[in-house]
Amino acid sequence: MQYLPQLVAWIVAIAWISRVLGALRGLPTVPNLLLPIHDKMPDGNPCITVIVPARNEQADIEACLRSLLAQDYPNLRIIAVDDRSNDATGAVMDGLAATAPSQMRVIHVSELPDAWLGKTHAMAIAAQAAIAEDKPEFLLFTDADILFRYDAIRRALANAVATGADHFVIAPTTIIRRWDEAMLLSFFQIFGLWAARPWKVADPKAMRDAIGIGAFNLLRTSAYLKVGGFEALRMEVVEDLGLARRIKLAGLAQRFAFGLGLVGVHWAAGSDGIVRVMTKNIFAAVGFHISILLLGCMWLGGFCVAPFFAAWLPHLALPCGVTIATIFMAYYLLSSRSGLSTWNALLAPFAGLLFMYALLRSMVTTLRQGGVVWRGTFYPLGELRKHAAPLFQRPRSLD
Repeated sequence: MQYLPQLVAWIVAIAWISRVLGALRGLPTVPNLLLPIHDKMPDGNPCITVIVPARNEQADIEACLRSLLAQDYPNLRIIAVDDRSNDATGAVMDGLAATAPSQMRVIHVSELPDAWLGKTHAMAIAAQAAIAEDKPEFLLFTDADILFRYDAIRRALANAVATGADHFVIAPTTIIRRWDEAMLLSFFQIFGLWAARPWKVADPKAMRDAIGIGAFNLLRTSAYLKVGGFEALRMEVVEDLGLARRIKLAGLAQRFAFGLGLVGVHWAAGSDGIVRVMTKNIFAAVGFHISILLLGCMWLGGFCVAPFFAAWLPHLALPCGVTIATIFMAYYLLSSRSGLSTWNALLAPFAGLLFMYALLRSMVTTLRQGGVVWRGTFYPLGELRKHAAPLFQRPRSLD
């Protein structure tokens, strides 16, 4: 039994080595849209409609929409959705639309139907309007606090067309304003290497490696319709991930790309703000399964926190040292793609503890409230669970 801790420590080290070796081989195969080869117009000049839902986003919506209006791709339309805002969001949208009536229009939502989340409902009605009026070949769903570089959509669309992608995602660049934001978000990216491998997104056989990011979810209209659109995800809290899973399950072509600075987002103010955002999302991301969330906490403790403290024990110093060195390598591999410093690895154990707290807080808060409260609307847990898509499914036709 005295060798059991060493055995466990070496198992953890080998698991990290295996994952980082996979990243060493795989990450270079993920397209970098900043390379000159991607600086071109998409073949066929396809029409694209960008859909921006917003509720009480007066602080961010103008900058987002102006960055979209400044895109250098001409065959682009914008639909901004004012989802029951009680601030100046709708007025800001209307003012900008008046300056570019041929490119942008606004939909105002005054009521939320039963069995719908506000965001999925806003995106669904905007997509329906876009398909009816613009007849776009592509739909881009984004958030109201996203900033786009002038060539972001053109570069992404060119790559999507060239690769035959049905679903195309760009990893957003996190805008960092405080050290604790960098600590937590850089750890979140490392955790993401275990949740879904970016280099396996394009592999139709890697069913668990599906990535959807609300900042930049680009779909062919035909693919959006094939998977049932947001009508099929009407009560999905993490609708971006739910959409990605349905795309993968339908056997459609999914692609993922890096592009530092093309799509920017400031998640929240400080680590406390990020934890509040995660409180809504994380329990939903595991389908509201208590057992899976608790297993996730155990994994975080054993793989990401314990090695940093156990390394001080002489009989565990070597395997834990190997694990820590490998974690640093993972941070290094992602730093050039995310813009976040490798040195954030020094704070990895504390970020891991904070991440565990966020997981438990999300579960406890949701169970105590009996549901999720987001932007002033309460969504009952029973309804969320009833409409949640299963986490593990076999590939199937969605025709």
